[in-house]
Amino acid sequence: MAVSFDLFGTLVDVDQPATPAEAVADELDSRGVDVPEDWADAYASPHVDPPENAEVPLPAHVSRALASRGVEFENNVVRRAVVAAFDPVVETRDGALDAVAAARARGPVAICSNCSVPELVARTLIRADLDRDGFDAIVTSVACGWRKPAPEIFELTADELGVAPSELIHVGDDPRTDGGVEDVGGTAILLEDVPLTDVPETLASLEEGAEP
Repeated sequence: MAVSFDLFGTLVDVDQPATPAEAVADELDSRGVDVPEDWADAYASPHVDPPENAEVPLPAHVSRALASRGVEFENNVVRRAVVAAFDPVVETRDGALDAVAAARARGPVAICSNCSVPELVARTLIRADLDRDGFDAIVTSVACGWRKPAPEIFELTADELGVAPSELIHVGDDPRTDGGVEDVGGTAILLEDVPLTDVPETLASLEEGAEP
């Protein structure tokens, strides 16, 4: 049995900026970047046309938004500003440790997370009560280029765990994104149906060949 977990909203809750555009603007300004007056519009506007479910890293989006307004900036300053703007306050959700431990007792375990901000998943895991070394793989959309429900991210996760996609069990809170594992033949455990605290029992049932 191989199990992957969504991170945000499933294993942890994080305190993110209420207005991301303003948070990014503040960090850009503190680094000497001239933020345009219509920054809110620039930030909210698309600047690339990616394939469906392809991830656009937020620093790339912000760089293009600035460039669309003729703003010049030094290399890597945008990435640093974005990472700082989303520096997380993390709370580990009730049942998370037991759910991961139950999965770990049955086979390899991964994080499979949508996240457009570089370093955010790593920082979150450092600040959570979770043991990062308890995961055999960390797969993020910003690193692999595909967001759930894209089959590619689930296929990569399964490959990292050494199983076929059809053998992957994925635990998450969003039916639209996390439920995408079923499109590659895997099994979804969705928190709207199974509370996180009940995931160990559900994994035991799956191991016995019963329906969750």
